[in-house]
Amino acid sequence: MATFPERLKELRKAKGDTQIAMAEFLGIRERSYQNYEQGKREPNYETTIKIADYFNVSIDYLLGRSNNSARQ
Repeated sequence: MATFPERLKELRKAKGDTQIAMAEFLGIRERSYQNYEQGKREPNYETTIKIADYFNVSIDYLLGRSNNSARQ
């Protein structure tokens, strides 16, 4: 199963967003966002929810715990 950094990058690219745009949306620095995609850092709970909502996927899918992206 995919990991959080893999899913995050995959979802961002599928939507056509840049790392800069994602960082701005989340209200964080670009480097912090890059660290999420590289697996060097993990977002806090609130940011994880914001990312899942943005991509309209479940948190389990985002975290790589499920291959079903549908939200419950």
